[in-house]
Amino acid sequence: MDNSVILQVKNLVVSFKTDHGRLRAVDDISFDVKSGKTLGIVGESGCGKTVTSFSIMRLLPKPSGVIEKGQVLYNNMDLLSLDVKKMHKIRGNRISMVFQEPMTALNPVYKIGRQIKEVLKIHYPDMSRVDVHKKSIEIFEKVGLPEPEGQLEKYPHHLSGGMRQRVMIAMALLCRPDILIADEPTTALDVTIQAQILELMKSLQKETGMSIIFITHDLGVIAKMSHDVVVIYAGKVVETAPVKTLFNNPVHPYTKGLLSSIPRLEYVRKTRLPVIDGMVPALSDISVGCRFQNRCTQAEDICKKYNLKW
Repeated sequence: MDNSVILQVKNLVVSFKTDHGRLRAVDDISFDVKSGKTLGIVGESGCGKTVTSFSIMRLLPKPSGVIEKGQVLYNNMDLLSLDVKKMHKIRGNRISMVFQEPMTALNPVYKIGRQIKEVLKIHYPDMSRVDVHKKSIEIFEKVGLPEPEGQLEKYPHHLSGGMRQRVMIAMALLCRPDILIADEPTTALDVTIQAQILELMKSLQKETGMSIIFITHDLGVIAKMSHDVVVIYAGKVVETAPVKTLFNNPVHPYTKGLLSSIPRLEYVRKTRLPVIDGMVPALSDISVGCRFQNRCTQAEDICKKYNLKW
C-alpha cells in the first residue's frame, strides 16, 4: 500500500437477502482514502453509499446483509478478516463514524453525558471518573458546544439538530481516530448550521490530521469538503477523480447529469432546472450492461452489453 493511502477498499461486493433472492447492493466497488485527506462519495439515495460505509465498519444488519467478497485494508490490515474482538478495538477507536440522523443515533432515554462517557469507558477502561468527565468537557469545547458541562446533563431532545450533530462528532473524535466516516452529517440542517458543521470538520481535520470519508448527495458540499471524489450509481463506481478534475471535466454521463442539476446564478429566473429523468433502478430490476443506460441520453448499443470503466 502506498504510504499516502491509509485505507483501501478493493472489489467490495455486498448483498442482501430479499423476497427476490439475494441481491447485490454494492457490486465490485474499489477506492483509496489518502492520509489526512477527504474522500467524497456522492450519488443519489439508494446507490449504495451508506451500505459501503457500514461494510467498512462491519455494521451490516445480520443475517440479511453479507459481504460476499473484497477487502478493506486499513494500514495493510484486512478489516473483513478480523475477529469480533479485534474489530471492536478498531471501531470507534481508529475508525469512527458520524451517522446520518443524530436524533435516532443518540439514545433518547439517556443523558448526553452518560452516552459520551460510555465511549471512553469502553476504549479506556482504566481512565478515572474524574478524567472521563474532564475529557468529555474538553471534547465538547473543541466542537463548539456552548456551556459544555451543562450539556452533559441534557437529553437529546433538549438540543437542536446542529447541537446534536456536534455531539455525534464529539463522540466520534473522542479517541482521536485516523479515519472519520461522515454519513450525510448535514442532512436536515439549515444552511447556516450546515456551513458551521462543515467548517468544524475541516478545522478538526487540519488540527488532528485525520482522513475523512464524506458521504453525501450534495455536490456543493463535495466541492467544499473533498480532495477526491467517488461517484456511485446503483451499487457501481461510475467515476473516480480529484475534485477539481471532476467539476471541470466530468466524463461519465451520470456525473455530467448531477453537475448540470446544480442551480446556478446564470440560470434564467423561474425556468425549470435540468434534471436526470427517471429513478435509480431497484436491485431486482438491474439489467445487463451499464446500470445508467435507461436514464442516459447518450446510451448506445454497447452500453446494453458492458459496464464501461470511466
